[in-house]
Order: sequence, then structure tokens, then C-alpha cells
Amino acid sequence: MTNEVLLKVTGLKVAYGGIQAVKGVEFEVRQGELVSLIGANGAGKTTTLKAVTGLQPIAVGEVQYLGRSIKG
Repeated sequence: MTNEVLLKVTGLKVAYGGIQAVKGVEFEVRQGELVSLIGANGAGKTTTLKAVTGLQPIAVGEVQYLGRSIKG
């Protein structure tokens, strides 16, 4: 089994108008890993996933899948 990075998120910042909902999230998901986001209500879990999947615009940061940018 390889340890290839499938998904890499660096410096992710997401804002709704003037409110910054996500501030500098970074994580990697490697092949074979199971990853979850945990946190309190309003912590930015859903916003992070929306940004990674392209449903919410990213203010700053990078999202890569298999080494290629999927931002936007």
C-alpha cells in the first residue's frame, strides 16, 4: 500500500461577507486513511467541506487532489 496524498488542503480561509468563518485550516488525507472533522457547533466544519467540494468560494488557500489544484 502506498502513502500517496490524495487530498491536501493548505491555508484555507473562507468568509461569508465580512465574517471569516474558516481561518487557516490545513490537513492531508492519504490513501487508505479515514478522516473526520470534529468541533463545536459553528466551528466551520460544514463550511470547510463546502469549500473543499467547491460549493463555497475560497478566500485564501489551496485545495489539491492527487497533486492538482481543484480550487474553483
